[in-house]
Amino acid sequence: MSSAVPQGYRRIDDHRVRENVGAGLHDFVVGQVIEHRPGRTVTETDHVMTLALTGNPAPIHSDVRFCWLLGRDRVLVCGMVTLGIVLGASIRTTSGLTTANLGLDELRLEHPVFVGDTLYAETEILQARQSQSRPEYGIVTCKISGFNQDHERVIAFQRTFFVPADAESVRHTTNY
Repeated sequence: MSSAVPQGYRRIDDHRVRENVGAGLHDFVVGQVIEHRPGRTVTETDHVMTLALTGNPAPIHSDVRFCWLLGRDRVLVCGMVTLGIVLGASIRTTSGLTTANLGLDELRLEHPVFVGDTLYAETEILQARQSQSRPEYGIVTCKISGFNQDHERVIAFQRTFFVPADAESVRHTTNY
């Protein structure tokens, strides 16, 4: 006898379930807000590696004495770290099946982030429609916001991306 399938999974056979990744066009409801978990604590490694990968030389991100002389007791985490963590937190649920990002717009870094802060993401669905030029896809636009452990919004931006119009067909074809 088959057991129940946990929410967020689908049955593969009698004794196997597979986790769902991403969503299809018809899974998106305009106005819906999705809270993404788990949160992610920013590490020194996150910060230093991003500075190295981007070649960012700004002393506000790397020179504690510079920061101290300007009245700050620690360096600010680079905005690309904040963007990466918050955007990354939204991917599994919203666009795990995407084939293309179409845009990042209206990016605002609203509150400083420091090593040790824990970031949480949420996504508000702004628009979901079938692509006119590629009807096998939907185009989703959402507002993604990131909050720190004190519930202060640290980042907000809009993101537009393709999703499959028929997620189940893509999951079947790709074994996802």
